[in-house]
Amino acid sequence: MLELKDVRKTFNPGTVNEKTALNGMNLKLEAGDFVTVIGGNGAGKSTTLNAIAGTWFVDEGTITIDGKDVTKLPEYKRAVYLGRVFQDPMTGTAASMQIEENLALAARRGQHRGLRAGITSAERDEYREKLKILDLGLEDRLTAKVGLLSGGQRQALTLLMATLKEPKILLLDEHTAALDPKTAAKVLEATERIIEKDRLTTLMITHNMKDAIAYGNRLIMMHEGHIIYDVRGEEKKSLHVKDLLQKFEEASGSEFANDRVMLNK
Repeated sequence: MLELKDVRKTFNPGTVNEKTALNGMNLKLEAGDFVTVIGGNGAGKSTTLNAIAGTWFVDEGTITIDGKDVTKLPEYKRAVYLGRVFQDPMTGTAASMQIEENLALAARRGQHRGLRAGITSAERDEYREKLKILDLGLEDRLTAKVGLLSGGQRQALTLLMATLKEPKILLLDEHTAALDPKTAAKVLEATERIIEKDRLTTLMITHNMKDAIAYGNRLIMMHEGHIIYDVRGEEKKSLHVKDLLQKFEEASGSEFANDRVMLNK
C-alpha cells in the first residue's frame, strides 16, 4: 500500500543550517498495517510524514501509494489518497461551523460542490452512527459549534473527518501529544477502533513508548533519517520500554535523547 525507496531530503543545502532529514529512508507497508513510529528529536519522523503527504518534494528516491508513483505529485493531488491528523487539536476543524457541517465538508472532499441542498436526513443519520464510535456523546450534538468542544473532542472529530472517506494511508503526527493523559487515552482508543473497523493502513508517530508498544501490529524506530529497528507481531507485543531504549543504544551508539519520551516511560 505504501513504499518509500531510498528517499533523501536535505534542508538548507550548502548553508551553515544544512540538515539531512531523511538519509536513504526505506519503508514498505502492506494493506492494513498499523505502524507506530518512535525516535529521538530530529530523527526524521515528521519529515517522513511530510514526504508522504507531498508537503515538499524529496531530493532523491520514490514514494508509491497503492501502486501509483506519487513522488512528483503536489500535495493537493496526493490528498485524495491520504487522511492526516496533526498534533494541534485546533487545526483540523472549522470552529465557527457545526459538527455536522464539518463532517459534511469532509464527506464532500474531492467532489464537485455546486448549488445543491444542504445536509440530508440520511447524511445526519450516517454522521450519528459514525460519531458513536468515538464514545464521546457527540452523536447527540450534531448542531453544536465545534469551537465549543474540548481539545480532545475536537481531535477525535478531526480523526473521524480524516477517515470518513477511508483513505489509502492514514497519517497521525503525534495526534494525542497536546492532550491530557486521560483524554489522550480516549482518543487513542477511538483511533484503534476506527483503524480496525476499516482496516486502514496507518503510520502513527508517538513520543510515548508505552503507546508505541500497545498499539498497532508493527513498530519502527528512526534515527538520523532512516530506520534502525523494525519489529512486528508477537515480538512487538512482548516488548518493554527498557527493551526499546536498549535497542536504540545498540543501533545508534548513543542514549535516547527525547525529554517527552523519558517522561512517558
